[in-house]
Amino acid sequence: MEHHRAIVLANGDPVAGTPALPDRATVIAADGGLSLAAPLGLRVDLVIGDMDSVDEDDLEQARRSGTRVERHPAEKSITDLGLALDAAIAGGATDITIVGGSGGRLDHLIANAMLIGSERYSTVAIRWLTGAESVMVAGPGRTAEIAGEAGNVVSLIPVGGAAQGITTTGLRWPLNGGGLAPGSTRGISNEMIGAEAAIEVDDGVLLIVHEGGG
Repeated sequence: MEHHRAIVLANGDPVAGTPALPDRATVIAADGGLSLAAPLGLRVDLVIGDMDSVDEDDLEQARRSGTRVERHPAEKSITDLGLALDAAIAGGATDITIVGGSGGRLDHLIANAMLIGSERYSTVAIRWLTGAESVMVAGPGRTAEIAGEAGNVVSLIPVGGAAQGITTTGLRWPLNGGGLAPGSTRGISNEMIGAEAAIEVDDGVLLIVHEGGG
């Protein structure tokens, strides 16, 4: 996989505007996420999933254009997004941008958020563009670097346990080696004070939600 970058298209509402996507990346559609490819001007390398939400005409057209299709049983223990992320990593990706995946079912939205923050994907940099927001992951060795503008809302949400040794720069209410416990709302609705911000974590995992970060 050239440059170790992948774009994963997830089924759900389209993102707002024209998102900034990496160049020369492998593109993987998770089932119905294939519908996002044409509006974004992307050629899909792989469609993966149980194919319960993809448009069959779109799928056939993609197949004819050389897209590989990997169909999985409907009764499986992993979501289509999980399959797509695993395929990206198996192909050598160390930097993954997920597009879509919001809207529709609340359980899918929560599961997607927990998925990208799981230990399973701790070795890759993940950015999730969903609706008008972006989500990044910060953990040991994974600094979340945010580009935006003053006033953008940034929320820090611990997943999988407490996050400790949190150091932020570029946020209105800084954390200097502090911690956030599961269920804490202390990290909600912070604000950027300039065009850049960064979050580092010594132990644990944070989901960083950036409003207007698409």
